[in-house]
Amino acid sequence: MAASEENSALFPIFILTIMAIPLVPYTMVKLSRAVSKKQRTIHCQCLECDRSGKYKRSLFKKISNFSTWSNLTLVLLWVVMIFLIYYTKNMSRETQVFDPFSILGLEPGVSDSEIKKAYRRLSIQYHPDKNPDPEANKYFVEFISKAYQALTDSVSRENFEKYGHPDGRQGFQMGIALPQFLLDIDGASGGILLLWIVGVCILLPLVIAVIYLSRSSKYTGNYVMHQTLSAYYYLMKPSLAPSKVMEVFTKAAEYMEIPVRRTDDEPLQKLFMSVRSELNLDPKNMKQEQAKFWKQHPAIVKTELLIQAQLTRESGVLSPALQGDFRRVLELAPRLLEELLKMAVMPRTAQGHGWLRPAVGVVELSQCIVQAVPLSARKSSGVSSEGISPFLQLPHFSDAIVKKIARKKVKSFQELQEMRLEDRSELLSQVAGLSAIDVEDIEKVLEMMPSLTIDITCETEGEEGIQEGDIVTLQAWVTLKRPNGLIGALPHAPYFPFHKEENYWVLLADSVSNNVWFSQKVSFMDEGGAMTAASKTISDTMEGLGAGVKETNDAVREAIEKVKGGSRLVMGKLQAPAEGTYNLTCFCLCDTWIGCDKKTSLKVKVLKRTRAGTRGLVSDEGAIAEEGMEEEDEIDEEDDYESEYSEDEDDKKDMDEKRGSKKANGTVKKKESSSEESGSEEE
Repeated sequence: MAASEENSALFPIFILTIMAIPLVPYTMVKLSRAVSKKQRTIHCQCLECDRSGKYKRSLFKKISNFSTWSNLTLVLLWVVMIFLIYYTKNMSRETQVFDPFSILGLEPGVSDSEIKKAYRRLSIQYHPDKNPDPEANKYFVEFISKAYQALTDSVSRENFEKYGHPDGRQGFQMGIALPQFLLDIDGASGGILLLWIVGVCILLPLVIAVIYLSRSSKYTGNYVMHQTLSAYYYLMKPSLAPSKVMEVFTKAAEYMEIPVRRTDDEPLQKLFMSVRSELNLDPKNMKQEQAKFWKQHPAIVKTELLIQAQLTRESGVLSPALQGDFRRVLELAPRLLEELLKMAVMPRTAQGHGWLRPAVGVVELSQCIVQAVPLSARKSSGVSSEGISPFLQLPHFSDAIVKKIARKKVKSFQELQEMRLEDRSELLSQVAGLSAIDVEDIEKVLEMMPSLTIDITCETEGEEGIQEGDIVTLQAWVTLKRPNGLIGALPHAPYFPFHKEENYWVLLADSVSNNVWFSQKVSFMDEGGAMTAASKTISDTMEGLGAGVKETNDAVREAIEKVKGGSRLVMGKLQAPAEGTYNLTCFCLCDTWIGCDKKTSLKVKVLKRTRAGTRGLVSDEGAIAEEGMEEEDEIDEEDDYESEYSEDEDDKKDMDEKRGSKKANGTVKKKESSSEESGSEEE
């Protein structure tokens, strides 16, 4: 009976251990994410961002942000753990080991006379004849008498001093840390014990495995459904115009799961009438086009209308039910657009190249969604060849204000940025009619906007020139500067209801053939991770070249200083193509800001192979087979790679013309020319 009671007492310890194994690591991960998120909350300080409410830290918002199911479950489990710890601590006091010497207040090895004196002293204090207290009587019978009996008997005393127990050496005992009612196998509880063992040892691991496998079979590591990736893969086309990217983007399986309610019909009809001009419907056949639009899957129709509500800033007219769907659509948009971009640049051609035109279109759509700017604003207009989209991301700007400042010959966004502070303030206040507070808001946003520079080199390690089949190393340093001196910060996005970090995509592409040879995502938020990655990459490269320890350390130190100064290292291995001269362009595209993209031209000359052997092997797993390159003599010249939204009507004709000129291998050479319109080049 005592053994079963002891086993039952161990049950809370067993439960405490099982809970602590997953709970402690999960809590540490949650806390680390919360700390890192708090460190990354450097954001725009303009009035529009402040009024958006997503950066406010009110008590109600803190409680609502904390009151998620995962957080509440975590707190509840910790409360249970604290209770078990307290219970176990008190239980350990109650179940003390029987020690006759400590009970009698003696030291081990004392004489019999001292034992008798101690027993008489305690008898006077706890004997029932001397002390009527029931607790004193119980203590005297169960502890004092037993302790005296164990020490006065010579055999019992010798066993205790030798083995720690009056009965001598004790055998090894094993128990089950389960409650007492489960251990009573003679009664009806035997079945409960069996069910407990089956549930904990078989059913629980099985349920966890089924949940994990079902989720892993449905989602990728980026929490995007496999069904979505399949749809994006088959719908992606090399000639996909930027304005047509929306049609592919809305086919995500995640959006198909958004509920379609009958009560949403009337609000969606009103929303359709307000955003109809943005839906690329043919005005000559408007009735047929509208009927065709509504014949699509209801979830696709709903998703596209909600995205257009974001682009046109019409979300305020949505019903409460549609507001929840609207937030869900925008919450999924960043990672879906990232996967769509990966589908565009993944190897598709026989040479292992991706496609430039749809990749640029995906980035432009991402910029418009984050900044809540209509896609039609990217069309060329009489005011500016680049469209008015960069202006509309600024607070308090509208079409009318853009036309007013255009009369003063400020027709491009770059011209507005390059103006002196005094001249710009005068222009905005006197010509545009903005107040001093509005002008201050605009200046805050302009100070947050990044400026990029690209320094790219390509060479065959250890050899002069690039020959056919060489494995060429591409190294690019992308440097970000802001007028306010910040490096990593959240962009100005008052109409996007979630925190969105800036991400940049470096694409090495041939604009004429529409091929992307190399792509990599770059982030300026995690400086520590960037320093670690740059140090390792530079160290490995220097060791491969046979450099000494001092040279390697100097190169690593220089790389770390560059990262601290706002630069990020991009490196890749490219296989040289056939002999010839290639005119390539290195793009650095931002997925949040409009008008901050940068590109630089690169002329590549590949020589006929004269060296024996090859420089390396290409992976058999379908890695991108990139071309080799030689650094060109770059010429400073501004280039506007025009956005293609203005040419939707003649897309088919343009593609036929481009196919006819696809074999041309000459392009204009440029260096770090800014491209506020983020489009691909058109002949």
